[in-house]
Amino acid sequence: MGKKKLNKKIKNTLVFLLLVILCGCGKSVEKISEQRFLFGTYINIVIYSNDKSQAKKSINLAFEKISDIDERYNSKNKNSAIYKINTSTNKIVNIDSEFQDILKKIKEVYEESDRKYDVTISPLLELWGFGQNDRTTVPTKQEIKKALEFVDFSNVIVENNHLKYLAKTKEMDTGSFLKGYAILKAKELLEKRGEKHVFITSISSITTIGTKIKNKPWRVGIQDPFDLSKTLGIVELSGKSLGVSGDYQTYIEINGKKYHHIMDNKTGYPIRDKKLVAVICSSSFLADMYSTALFLMPENKAFQLAKEKGLEVLIVKRDGTISKTENFILK
Repeated sequence: MGKKKLNKKIKNTLVFLLLVILCGCGKSVEKISEQRFLFGTYINIVIYSNDKSQAKKSINLAFEKISDIDERYNSKNKNSAIYKINTSTNKIVNIDSEFQDILKKIKEVYEESDRKYDVTISPLLELWGFGQNDRTTVPTKQEIKKALEFVDFSNVIVENNHLKYLAKTKEMDTGSFLKGYAILKAKELLEKRGEKHVFITSISSITTIGTKIKNKPWRVGIQDPFDLSKTLGIVELSGKSLGVSGDYQTYIEINGKKYHHIMDNKTGYPIRDKKLVAVICSSSFLADMYSTALFLMPENKAFQLAKEKGLEVLIVKRDGTISKTENFILK
């Protein structure tokens, strides 16, 4: 073959490859989203992609992952190991290695928060009417004292593949961390599948992969805890996660007065000095736990812990004043 014919063949091949690339790039990027009811709330997954079929499959797999975690670990799910140990007289149960790792991280936050972040708070929540039974009166001091006898995460022990409740510890509640953990695992799955532009929200727990299209960050409004029809401002997320704990999210009314669910494990009463805590970090699991832990801690200690852990934090106090770390940008 002559040199001119060879050059012509190479040129034709290059033209063909360029056309293939241009055709591939020509696929329009679409917003693909789906919402499902899990963990007692709506979880929404948004993906921007030029491969709609791939994105839909990714979303289905992500929801399967979230549903699996709900089934295996949710303290409200009758099939979970936690439900079984909570409702059985035999306070020992087998748990898998994944939940052992979850409990290790919970214990770390428990210790870091001066033992304020305590997931054995269930007896107190039940007493106040956040469980099966409603209340028409505020619990008495004697009732609270009795409930507190069963609250102590230091009595939750993991040995080999067994979870044990020691002493009087009765129940563990997964509500303050499991949604965040579930969407973290969904995020990891989607990253492995090559998704580049993802937003996952379960209302108070949010995580992201990358940015929206055209390198624009995901924008999330932080509700004003004094007026839920308004926002305090907008935070921008690019690959990070947001966890929010507020006194307006879950509450009961007794004689016209509201009592929220974030309980002090020493006094037995709802925390009164804060309205909202928002945490931004890399992990939605950690953002969930730390937003609750910092809500429970004195403000100075909360910001000290935030600095040690590299968290971006915003705190709205009961008197309406706002404090935040330097890198928590509210627009």
